[in-house]
This record gives sequence, C-alpha cells and structure tokens, in this order.
Amino acid sequence: MSAIPIKTRAIVRLLHTWFLLSRPMTLGARGVVYDENSNSVLLVRHTYVPGFQLPGGGVEPGETMEEALARELEEEGRILMEGSPELRSIHLNRQASRRDHVAIYLVRNFRSLGTVVPNREIAEAGFYPLDSLPEATTSGTRRRLAEIFEGVPPHPYW
Repeated sequence: MSAIPIKTRAIVRLLHTWFLLSRPMTLGARGVVYDENSNSVLLVRHTYVPGFQLPGGGVEPGETMEEALARELEEEGRILMEGSPELRSIHLNRQASRRDHVAIYLVRNFRSLGTVVPNREIAEAGFYPLDSLPEATTSGTRRRLAEIFEGVPPHPYW
C-alpha cells in the first residue's frame, strides 16, 4: 500500500475544516453488509485514507441516516438494500473531530448490483470472510465487527 500524498492529505484536512465550519456537528452512517452464506462482510478501501473500512459516509442535510446509508452503499459497494437495516450502535468519532458521530447498521437483506470498478473515491471493494479480514482492516472496523459478531459490548467511541 502506498503512502497518502501530501497534497491529498491537505485536501482531506481542508474538507474536514469546511465541514466543521458549515456543519456544527457531523453525522455519518456505515453499514455492516453481511452475507450469511459465506460468513463475510463488505469492506472498501478508499483512495484518500489508508486501510479497509465499512462502507458509508456523511448524512447530507434533509437526508435520514438510512437514506444516507442506502446512497453510500450503492456508491461505494454497488449494494442495494432490500428491507430495513438494523441500527446496532452510535459512536463518537474523536479521530475526525469532537463533533463527529457515526451510526452503525447491520444490513442482512441486500442485492449486489455488480462488481465495483475502482474510481476516484474507491480503490477496491469486496466481501471478506470474518475469519480472514485483510491485514489492512482498520482498528475501528475490527472493533465494530467484534461488537456485532462476537458479543463485545459496543464502545461509545469509534
């Protein structure tokens, strides 16, 4: 995995600053898209931050968390939710800012719209068995998966 270029880090920092100024509190939704047949979950690797993560993103003004989740799953993983996702936990993400909260949903009913083609945002996406996650899976992602599948109590912080 290559290092994130300084220019890209500067752009991400600038965007975070803009979000803080334009939105006093930020809210995100991430999905644990779970395929029971293969005991695997969907993970994505973004082009602008290191590691494999759960798909998701920010809730836009006028959008519900579930609408944001549906939009992000389709954009990042080519996944169409079929039925309501299950809200599992909400976490304060102090790594992003003191004002960022992330809702975690379990998605069991879904349909794949095809293979993800790498683009400016997503370097790769795919389903990975829970017992063999990519080495580069982020610690926050690993904690959320342990909370859902191993019975670990949800932690209030990301």
